[in-house]
Amino acid sequence: MRRFFIFLGLFFPLVSMAAPVDTLSLDRLSCEEIRNAYMKQSHKIVKFGDGPDACVDSVKKIIEYFYYDQFRHFQDPLAPYFMLMSKDAKLAMGIGGAVRMRVWGDFAGSIPANGFIPYLIPVPESPEHRSRIGGTPAGSALFLRVIARNPVLGDLTAYVQGDFSGPDNVGFKLKKAYITVHDWTVGYASTTFSDAQAETPVIDAGGQNGRTSRSSILVRWMHDFGKKKKWTMAASVELPDSRVDADGVKTRKLDECWPDVAVFGQYNLPHNGHLRLSGIVRGFHYRDLVSERTRNIAGWGLQLSGAVWILPRWGVFYEVSGGRGYSSYTADLSVGAYDLVAKGDKPGQLYAPKTTAINIGTRYNFSQHVYACLALGEVRYRPDYKVEQDDYRRGRYCAVNLFWEPTSRLQAGVELLLGQRQDFNRENAWAHRVDALLQFSF
Repeated sequence: MRRFFIFLGLFFPLVSMAAPVDTLSLDRLSCEEIRNAYMKQSHKIVKFGDGPDACVDSVKKIIEYFYYDQFRHFQDPLAPYFMLMSKDAKLAMGIGGAVRMRVWGDFAGSIPANGFIPYLIPVPESPEHRSRIGGTPAGSALFLRVIARNPVLGDLTAYVQGDFSGPDNVGFKLKKAYITVHDWTVGYASTTFSDAQAETPVIDAGGQNGRTSRSSILVRWMHDFGKKKKWTMAASVELPDSRVDADGVKTRKLDECWPDVAVFGQYNLPHNGHLRLSGIVRGFHYRDLVSERTRNIAGWGLQLSGAVWILPRWGVFYEVSGGRGYSSYTADLSVGAYDLVAKGDKPGQLYAPKTTAINIGTRYNFSQHVYACLALGEVRYRPDYKVEQDDYRRGRYCAVNLFWEPTSRLQAGVELLLGQRQDFNRENAWAHRVDALLQFSF
């Protein structure tokens, strides 16, 4: 904690240099609402087709669809600047993306990865991993969204996004590809168990180490209830990608045969805030090579998350999760194989260990263009049986940053990061990083 307060002491003098506060706007609307209002007025629309132009309200309504994404992450590109739209406003296509550049320097302990992931901190501390500099265009992305309005099927959306985060962080990799028909989504999309809008904004590509995150091939139903759409419910069936610690000698991982089932219920708050309760149920099976049996195990996870804007300029974010066999959904533990692990006293048998994770954070908007965030995270691995003493026990994460958005599409920022890994033998190591960001969305 002493190191954390030192970080705060270094950071907050910089905040006092922020631009003057725009009290008139920020007392009524959050930064995102103001930014989106400006962006909606700046779209360049090319119309095609025959017949008279649609009314202004119809055009505005279809533009609104480009801004509605329950699973949009802070680091995802913004709505496209250029759009093609039919004259009757029943069909629109937007092509957009983002150019993103991050650079960083590690000191007094480093992580051998672009993302600041506490799990990867070398323990014990080593003079070979004390400092490191790096940079990457990873996260630069392109996407295409097509929206159609059908009198029978309702609203239809097709979305494809890829980013440059493949080999050496310059290979193009598919990130999302899905179709939405009214309340149904089919394709490769963010898992229903995640809550991207409850994550505190950070520059670090890894994000808070306790966040739940994954893209899966899924079928999801999601519906808003009430006249003011105060409630949202969702349920999905998703193809699994389990991480099983089978050694091939006493145990063997078998092919996936049971889907993951995820649900959430959400209460929507002003300024795009929300309170959400999520759950997931998983099924595993593996081969016990000692007894020559196939064994089945169930896993589960629960998460309470949300984003609450106490004032239009001040927001609080949180994610608290726990369960058994859901570790591959948790950022820190997804690096290893912790969904099923060996029972120490029973050769040939595996079980789903307990995991808990917590993220908390806050954001304060000093002006329409300048804001700062504080993000904290902790993940704990809680096995039922004795494990190797050099195995991961706990990871901690801290980020303090300052963002500047001189225009609605240009973003720059600087961030201080502090992380710790502790093993079961109580040995631990720290890592420290300073990173910077420049991003333009189009």
